[in-house]
Amino acid sequence: MSEYADGTMLSVIEEGVGLITFNQPQKRNAMSIGMWDGLARILDAFEHDDRVRAVVLTGAGNRAFIAGADISQFEEQRGNADAQRDYDRLTRAGNARLAAFAKPTIARIRGYCLGEGLGIAMQCDLRIAAVDSEYGLPGARLGMAYGFDLVRNLVSLVGPAHTRMLLYSGQRIDSAEAQRIGLVNQVVEDEELSERVVDIVRTIADNAPLSLRSMKLAVGEAVKDESRCDYAAIDAAIDACFDSEDYREGRTAFLEKRPPRFRGR
Repeated sequence: MSEYADGTMLSVIEEGVGLITFNQPQKRNAMSIGMWDGLARILDAFEHDDRVRAVVLTGAGNRAFIAGADISQFEEQRGNADAQRDYDRLTRAGNARLAAFAKPTIARIRGYCLGEGLGIAMQCDLRIAAVDSEYGLPGARLGMAYGFDLVRNLVSLVGPAHTRMLLYSGQRIDSAEAQRIGLVNQVVEDEELSERVVDIVRTIADNAPLSLRSMKLAVGEAVKDESRCDYAAIDAAIDACFDSEDYREGRTAFLEKRPPRFRGR
């Protein structure tokens, strides 16, 4: 177990899976500036560690995934537009690192998933949630606004109509509604959450890393405007798969009727 940001961010690697824990349960894992820096550092380490095939993000305790930004820092760090720009600069590394992270990510959601917490969950590839979770973007109730990247991610997941409802009302929705509108992928009973996430992430981690990287890149490019798509990068990622040792191993394992042993090259 590695600690970052005075222990408010934790990381560990087990059997090909990197686990990131937002560890401020006394504040329902609300994100401080230090935690954003810790997130960036963990993701950077995981990106360059070949042992890590997939990543799970979770909140400490059972009350929250992340209940938004740490409001105790608002007066000092987000008191006006100039301060907000400074805040964005300080948190940009964590946001950018998660957005550009090349390996599959899963948000394991239980409890509150609000504001910046929901923004982090939406940047993950998959969202698996406990039935008792709650989601919301309360900015309109606080007189604040959300960055364009968060809004764009929300629109890409649930469409403009549901986005408007969530943003304009500032109200929370439960897991059943979140799944209905496409905000989360799966909802399970509270006691089944850990087992379900482990099943999914182990399945992903057993697959070919270069294939996963190519597929994640393609999905990310597919939601962009066509004029902004990096077709050369997609073609290069596809070529890397077909020229890889893993592709030969996959074919051989299939013919030999055994599980493949992928090495990421």
